[in-house]
Amino acid sequence: MDKPLLVEYYTDILCVWAWIAQRRVDELEAEYGDQVYFRRRYVDLFGDTKTRMQEHWADRGSYDGFREHICQAAMPYDSAPVSKDVWNACRPTTSGNAHLVIKAVELSCGENAATRLALEIRKAFFVDALDISRLDLLMELVKTQQTDHQAVWDAINCGSAIASVMNDYQRAKNQGIKGSPSYVIDGGRQTLYGNVGFRVLHANINELLKNPEDEASWC
Repeated sequence: MDKPLLVEYYTDILCVWAWIAQRRVDELEAEYGDQVYFRRRYVDLFGDTKTRMQEHWADRGSYDGFREHICQAAMPYDSAPVSKDVWNACRPTTSGNAHLVIKAVELSCGENAATRLALEIRKAFFVDALDISRLDLLMELVKTQQTDHQAVWDAINCGSAIASVMNDYQRAKNQGIKGSPSYVIDGGRQTLYGNVGFRVLHANINELLKNPEDEASWC
């Protein structure tokens, strides 16, 4: 294979299932190296968390019910700790600002820097229960990553960062992305969604790496 296998990886920064999936993606990248390219994209699930709670959790305990749900979801996974204050003392209004800043870092400092920042933002929320909808907090996290702080602001101010976020959101709609995390592989012919196990991801990637794109189909 002359070029790496593309996996378009869609998440919302506030999604607990994406937090749980972090270790799986890390292990896949470590194992396959430059054979597989995870193109990180973002999807709008928690763009308006207040409305989301009203529409999906009003009759299930609202924020408290949702907090209990995600704590139970993450409990079996040692690599995805969740603070008891998440969605309790800490209730971000949106994931949009985090996506905006990540895209600004990607545009100004590269994908690797953006990937590192996204992980730190997830840790700030799920582990430290910090309000990652706040731009001042997000920009403090940018500073800790030793990125070009002014270049990041420039990408936000000129509109290129929000344009990149909107591109991801629109692309997610066009590809029929149902939620977070979602893995789009094989040129869009296959989408894996939700709490997909490591072995399932591994098997699908292995199969695609073994079979060239021009191989005759069985069907």
